[in-house]
Amino acid sequence: MTYCVGLKIDRGLVFMSDTRTNAGVDSISTFRKMYTWEMPGERVLVLLAAGNLATTQAVVSLLDERSKAPEDREPSILKTPSMYQTARLIGDTVKEVISSSAPVGQNADAFGASFILGGQIKGTEPRLFMVYPEGNFIEVSDDTPFFQIGETKYGKPILVRAYDPSMTFAETVKLLMVSFDSTVKSNLSVGLPLDLLFYERDTFEVTYRKRIGSDDAYYREISDGWSDALKSAFKSLPDFKP
Repeated sequence: MTYCVGLKIDRGLVFMSDTRTNAGVDSISTFRKMYTWEMPGERVLVLLAAGNLATTQAVVSLLDERSKAPEDREPSILKTPSMYQTARLIGDTVKEVISSSAPVGQNADAFGASFILGGQIKGTEPRLFMVYPEGNFIEVSDDTPFFQIGETKYGKPILVRAYDPSMTFAETVKLLMVSFDSTVKSNLSVGLPLDLLFYERDTFEVTYRKRIGSDDAYYREISDGWSDALKSAFKSLPDFKP
């Protein structure tokens, strides 16, 4: 299992993902689930992955390989004319990998993977998409300004309640920290370290990225502070009167 979030604000796009994969309580590994492609001054693309690890790595490897020699290998993620066309390319690649991985007659669901794609290509607006295992995709809207993949239920309530499009980068990181802390505490299949990336619109370069470990002072402060705040809020509610 995993947990990834892509969120759109007025200032740009913010991404966070965990790094835990496991095949049981005694088999836990760390794998990166956030990938980037950059052409400074022209485009920044960020991809978050959840699902079958072999499928997600095959999709990313195929996209990366085809970007290394775009004159020989088509289509290249570095040559798509728009974010919409980039989302189509991701979807087509997912279908290609899954169809080649699943033996004839075997249920392809076991090889399923979902992705969050975000970024900006020069001449267009920043955009954010969620790509399904079937290869189709949807885009964020004013009603749905963020996407989650993986273990989504524990971290969603705070996103729904506290999100505001005018948030600063610092406020957005605080929001995501609470969302991830709630998920980590509720599901052992999601765990630190976390990868964080912020893209500021119209800069066409990654603005900030960081890996957050369990010893990160700010994460610990948010985790402890949120627990204390919840206890305080609970105690402040009126008692039931039969």
